[in-house]
Amino acid sequence: MQWPGPSRAVAEFALEARIAAASEPVALLKLCEARLQDDARFSWIVLVPRKHGARELEHLAPGDRVLLLDEIMAAGAAVRAIGAALGRPVEKLNVATIGNIVPQLHIHVTGRRHDDEAWPDPPWGRSGARPYDPDTLAAALDAARHALAGAEGR
Repeated sequence: MQWPGPSRAVAEFALEARIAAASEPVALLKLCEARLQDDARFSWIVLVPRKHGARELEHLAPGDRVLLLDEIMAAGAAVRAIGAALGRPVEKLNVATIGNIVPQLHIHVTGRRHDDEAWPDPPWGRSGARPYDPDTLAAALDAARHALAGAEGR
């Protein structure tokens, strides 16, 4: 996948290092960079709006907030596709903007199952992340990219 250069509107955007270190790039959507959280315990996409300095939803323009909701829905479909591809169908989607540790605005879209390690508690902030092995990572990325193909925008 070739990532395009930044547009003028997002030229100052930089992905926070902790998000980059804990995830793999999936797709550039119209507003967000979609990333696969590198924790094989959960089907999990992180959306990061490419808006310099955004820390809260209120920092997005009204039109961007509407677009973000569309991209959350698309990420939910990608999370479900990951679960299906890995033989662990998603039973429930969790969506959250927390930002207590990483202040850059980012949205967690996480697939949950009654038999996952964290159930019924939230998965974010839990220690013990299990990185994907190379083959499973490739399958998860392929499923996510295929599901998000229609939502990509430059």
